[in-house]
Amino acid sequence: MLSFQIKMSSSQKKGLEKLLSTAQVKGDLAEVKRILSLLALSTGQRIVDICNILQINKETIRQIIYRFLSEGIRGLCSKRSPGRPAKLTKTQRRQLSEWIKQGPEASGFMGACWRSPMLQTLIHEKFGVYYNVHYLSELLKNMGFSYQKAAFVAAGRDEEKRQEWLNETWPTILTLANEQNAYILFGDEASFPQWGTLSYTWALRGEQPIIQTSGNRKGYKVFGLIDYFTGRFFSKGHEGKLNSESYIDFLTDVLSRTRKHIILIQDGAPYHRGRKMKEFFKKYAHRITVFQLPSYSPDFNPIEKLWKNVKTTGTHLKYFPSFEALTKTVDNLLEHFKNVKNEVLNLFGFYNKKHAV
Repeated sequence: MLSFQIKMSSSQKKGLEKLLSTAQVKGDLAEVKRILSLLALSTGQRIVDICNILQINKETIRQIIYRFLSEGIRGLCSKRSPGRPAKLTKTQRRQLSEWIKQGPEASGFMGACWRSPMLQTLIHEKFGVYYNVHYLSELLKNMGFSYQKAAFVAAGRDEEKRQEWLNETWPTILTLANEQNAYILFGDEASFPQWGTLSYTWALRGEQPIIQTSGNRKGYKVFGLIDYFTGRFFSKGHEGKLNSESYIDFLTDVLSRTRKHIILIQDGAPYHRGRKMKEFFKKYAHRITVFQLPSYSPDFNPIEKLWKNVKTTGTHLKYFPSFEALTKTVDNLLEHFKNVKNEVLNLFGFYNKKHAV
């Protein structure tokens, strides 16, 4: 029997599709295969192809046809409930966990994002256990997984240097700061565009939020430093380009506002390390000690979180008709953070934990 086409009405097909949906929710693999086989037969597919795709034999096909012709659609239903899905053993769970960590491509799937049907197939093929997709989320949660958005990591990031920073450089900085009663100032710069910044917000389905914009491409630049010990926040707005000259002006202003020694932690921006900056740091070596963060490590700089808070509070989804309106809003928020030192201290996250250890 190479081919056998079953004629059925549109109402019978709809009934089968409804039954298929129910069987999938129940996780009854045998019933799912019976229904899929019959639907395939109704389109004239070859029996040998159906057997290969669904991993069943010709005798099973014969029984499916007989049950349908003698009992109708209800003849495809399982005679008894399949009960709860068989549980994976601890060893199988550990193996599944490793496969998930390695990503779908390592298990032969296309794409780099795990989807429930992929995991359903993987578990069935490897362990012979069939879970419905609704149960899979509970299984994965119990195994310590969550459905979350991935994050980019720069390909040039040096993990060895990052560990060296945490395990060697940071303890050295703490010791030096305590010996000299110095500030530990994490520095960075941010840009706030007049044309505004967009973000996610709740809105009626099908009605995308619309925000006015001036179209002006001008941006307000801000230099900033936050202290690890006190939460003190130094900042200075700048309307031109960020370069060595403007950076030196900012640091000179900071030096004039404190007598304490400064341990400056900065990223690898070109104008942080140019000839003029080297001359400046040499001139003020008795006032400033400089440490460079590892390359591609913004997560190691707590002031990045402060900039994010300023944008979330002050510029996301807001219209600035003039550049002055933008600078006033940003300056007011910068002033706010100068008066909430505890909020600034909370930005240091794992550095506080590291210090506590």
